[in-house]
Amino acid sequence: MPAFTDDVFFSTVSELGSRLRAREFSAAELVGAFSGRLEKLGPGLNALALSLRADALKQARSTDDRIKHGHLRGPLEGIPYGAKDLLAVADRPTTWGARPFQTQMFDHDAAAIGGLDKAGAALIGKLAMVELAGAGGYRSAAASLFGPGLNPWDRSRWSGGSSSGSASAVAAGLAVFALGSETWGSIMTPCAYCGITGLRPTYGLVSRQGAMPVSWTMDKIGPMCRSAEDCGIVMHAISGGDSRDPGSAGKRYYYWPEDKRDFKQVRVGFAPVDFSDWAEPSARPAFQAALDAIRSAGMQMKEAALPAFPYAAIAGTVIGAEASAAFERLIESGGVDQLADPRQIAGLKAGLDLAARDYLKAMRARRLIQDAFARLFADYDLLVSPSRFGPATRIDEPVDAAPERPEPSQRGLADLNAAGNLAGLPALFLPCGFAGGLPVGMQVVSRPFTEALLVAFGREFQGLTDWHRRRPGMGA
Repeated sequence: MPAFTDDVFFSTVSELGSRLRAREFSAAELVGAFSGRLEKLGPGLNALALSLRADALKQARSTDDRIKHGHLRGPLEGIPYGAKDLLAVADRPTTWGARPFQTQMFDHDAAAIGGLDKAGAALIGKLAMVELAGAGGYRSAAASLFGPGLNPWDRSRWSGGSSSGSASAVAAGLAVFALGSETWGSIMTPCAYCGITGLRPTYGLVSRQGAMPVSWTMDKIGPMCRSAEDCGIVMHAISGGDSRDPGSAGKRYYYWPEDKRDFKQVRVGFAPVDFSDWAEPSARPAFQAALDAIRSAGMQMKEAALPAFPYAAIAGTVIGAEASAAFERLIESGGVDQLADPRQIAGLKAGLDLAARDYLKAMRARRLIQDAFARLFADYDLLVSPSRFGPATRIDEPVDAAPERPEPSQRGLADLNAAGNLAGLPALFLPCGFAGGLPVGMQVVSRPFTEALLVAFGREFQGLTDWHRRRPGMGA
């Protein structure tokens, strides 16, 4: 078996695909190396839920046969990846990160897993997550069957929730990419904290069939990768209509490597206050440098502000009602009391008492938000803001702790995460520097079904910067 170095473990999809086709190593050797690394280092980060080495090797041997006969199915053929443990894998435990479901199994694969299987990717492991993807709200980084997600850049820091294991695994070179999910920041935060790239798709672009529900009208499945290009490649494989998902938009995303854009025509909205007053002081130089990189590409930078809505309150009402309805049986049976986080237990119970009128008012307000964004995007192609205003929090701190400094008087785009998820908008999450040795990231949001523009923007930005190439020291 050839020696595998960090240059392999931190390669992109395209780079590994080229080396597989050149037969520098076999797919089985590659999968074996990544599986061993995931099994060795994943538990130390509380990132591994279940190794799937045997299944992945079987897939890889089929890939090697196709390579031998020149019948490759695409760029993901033979690429090792991981998936958040809320996605079903047939006849294997799917714990949802929670003690009440630790022996749960399904007889089918989730749709997104099936799409990657058809593309030839090899699933080497299920990855840890915050219990029930944070349904009901939680306060502790340890709100997981697997313990707190540890950040590969500093294990005293959180890797973010709820797709904690997915982010840790990609950042640490334990998987080439991973699948995560987002309802309200669960791809964004881990990507920002761990210094990786992620893509939240437009609501309905990727089927949620076989995925644990948190909020039927807000859940989204997306890739967490090393680069924007990798996000495009993975999204190509997992997107598409699905009659088994009532929220499916019946649309598909196609990734074209030859896609070229005239970025001098792209209008980018931003709020200066986000990058100064809202940002933590240690992160401000990195965020300013990110803005400078965007400007250097010749894009039209225009100041922007969000329409005035109580975004967090609306999102909280929608998710609170839908999550408690999704877990009604768990709550009423008393099984909810087995969860690790007292706030989450209380939040799920309280959600059953939300009045129907409050939920309906929130959904009506949500429609107004979608209309307001449609008008806003008449003046902008993209909106840019920090993903989080500072680096990862310590694992012994409350995950919802408010900063000690006073809030700025202007909101800027500070509510873009809640607003974008309510409106079902796609977003790309990009690493954009460091603060105190820890990664920070920015989010780029666009109108529905414009993932191609987001990926093109990400490729341009990552062609001008090298933040996505930085690696934590893992001592492997």
